[in-house]
Amino acid sequence: MKFISTRGEAPALSFEGALLAALAPDGGLFMPEAWPQLAPDEIASLAGLDYADAAYRIMRPFLEGDPCQGDLEAVLSDAYDGFHHPAVAPLRQIGPNGFVLELFHGPTLAFKDLAMQVVSRLMNRALLRKGGRATVVGATSGDTGAAAIEAFRGLDAIDVFILHPKGRISDVQRRQMTTATEANVHNIAVRGTFDDCQAIVKALFADRALSGRLGLIGINSINFGRILAQIPYYFTAGVSLGAPRRPVAFTVPTGNFGDIFAGYAARAMGLPVQRLVIATNLNDSLPRAFASGTFEPQGVIATSSPSMDIQLASNFERLLFELAGRDAARVRDLMGELRANGAFRLSQGELGQLRELFGAYSVGEDETEMTIRGVFDEAGMLVDPHTAVAIAASEHEALGPTPMIMLSTAHPAKFPDAVKRACGRVPEQPERLKLKLGQNERCTELPAELAAVAEFIVANGRAAPATTEVQA
Repeated sequence: MKFISTRGEAPALSFEGALLAALAPDGGLFMPEAWPQLAPDEIASLAGLDYADAAYRIMRPFLEGDPCQGDLEAVLSDAYDGFHHPAVAPLRQIGPNGFVLELFHGPTLAFKDLAMQVVSRLMNRALLRKGGRATVVGATSGDTGAAAIEAFRGLDAIDVFILHPKGRISDVQRRQMTTATEANVHNIAVRGTFDDCQAIVKALFADRALSGRLGLIGINSINFGRILAQIPYYFTAGVSLGAPRRPVAFTVPTGNFGDIFAGYAARAMGLPVQRLVIATNLNDSLPRAFASGTFEPQGVIATSSPSMDIQLASNFERLLFELAGRDAARVRDLMGELRANGAFRLSQGELGQLRELFGAYSVGEDETEMTIRGVFDEAGMLVDPHTAVAIAASEHEALGPTPMIMLSTAHPAKFPDAVKRACGRVPEQPERLKLKLGQNERCTELPAELAAVAEFIVANGRAAPATTEVQA
């Protein structure tokens, strides 16, 4: 299978090529040239499988004939061996037809582990085959950075540079990153917002000379490898509740649109998904776009769910590509309009398609607290603010007998202050988290300027430019 750019002006690459390139040279995002299809009997056969085995069956069609194909089975087995629940991504019922999908049983207590543990291993094996080194650069609004550092720390072939917005993530999220002692790990606290961090990362990749010099590899959800590794839990959750015999629905706490796009991908592959609900906090650029047809990011608002404090959702471009019938010229026009005017307007046809499959709701701080308290009172379960946003948003959808699966993206112990404020209870810290929080921090503070970040990476990285050569 080949992977093509959403903007249509970059060469198609193999999966390995797209994995190591992350962002296409034309500024677009890589997409599979076609969605593999799983027949109903293939979907049904996933029932009862070990999670790694199910993930292998779902991901394998994307890697047919690729150098990474031979690595996949061993990578998945190794990646999920260290998770702290035998099901890896278990479901928990909280209402008559409502289920929480727990995605926080990995090493950093966040859903990012399910993809990052896989992507890091695939990248490392690809680099070892090439005999090269690379520099991983990523921006985080909270959880991606910790998951990336945990996945890449100590690897000989890769240096890691993670940007986070100073003072805009929880103390636990910060310390999970800044207490890493390995020499290949570098934390950068940017004096700005997550959108500033993300813009700097995109600019680093867009500068082809600089990117080549630094040997950059991206691990944000702009990397299709991340999306691919998130598709399996939609299938495993759906099958456990009766798919493909009956449809299912998902509500996803949404920041950069990567996780929910994985749900769209699962539907495109054959999972009977009746509805995908976008749940945002006060950073409501997506719900406003659904209401008006105009996507117009505004200033980022700090909330108790900081991983969602994002206005410019990068992966929305992937959905635009699909809504436009894979017309790359249309996507280029829309992204050019966004760059020039700070907004773009969807056509009536695009907006109609969007509303047919997706719902979108913004949840405020008071409603988030009330939901945390309500879930604890009614189900005896503590949830973090991101999960609470998903649960609150799901209540706006009336789907009859269709099960609603709400994604729980972080352990409540990562946000103890918010949980205690809402319901008076402090979540118990897992032992693996306690070990992290007592260590010394190591971090560099920089302005929200491309030049300053680039200079720091050049001074501290060790990659050779040949590292990022990719196969077409």
